[in-house]
Amino acid sequence: MRRRLAALAAFSLIAMGSNAQAAAQDPLGDLLMSVITGSLPNGPGWNVKATLYHAGAKGVGALDSLGCKVVPMRTMAVDKTLIPRRSVVFIKETVGLKMPDGKAHDGYWYASDVGGAIKGKRIDLYTGRGASSMNPLKGLNLATLSAVKVGDFKGCPPA
Repeated sequence: MRRRLAALAAFSLIAMGSNAQAAAQDPLGDLLMSVITGSLPNGPGWNVKATLYHAGAKGVGALDSLGCKVVPMRTMAVDKTLIPRRSVVFIKETVGLKMPDGKAHDGYWYASDVGGAIKGKRIDLYTGRGASSMNPLKGLNLATLSAVKVGDFKGCPPA
C-alpha cells in the first residue's frame, strides 16, 4: 500500500515538474504526501477518542441527525460544539481499512450524526449493520485518533 502511494506521489511530483505554484495548489498531491509522511492535511485538528457503533444496537436508527441514511465506514457522530456537523474529516488511522465493498478506506468520514454520549473530544464511527461490522475497526475502539477537518459537505454524505 505504501509503495503504491509513494509511486502515486512521485508521479504527481514528476507530472508537475518544477512549477512551484502548481505544487502549492495540488490538494491530491498534498494528501498523498501527508499519508506517506504521516503528517496531516492542513485544517483544524483534534485528538479524539473513538468508539464504534452499528445498526441494530440500542438507540441506533437508519437515519443520522441530518435525516440522511447512515453510511457504513463513512458516518461519524460528533459533539457539534467541537466538530461542526457537515464537516468532512480525515482520520489517518482509518486509511487502508477494508470497506464493506472490499476496497481500502481513504480516511474520509462525514460528521452527520450526534449522540448523547458524544461530548468533547469523542467521536463515534458507524461501522454498518450488526456487531460483526465492527470487526475491521476493532483495533480503533477506545483509541485516540487524529481527526482533521478538510472540508464541508452539502446534502447527505455520499453512499
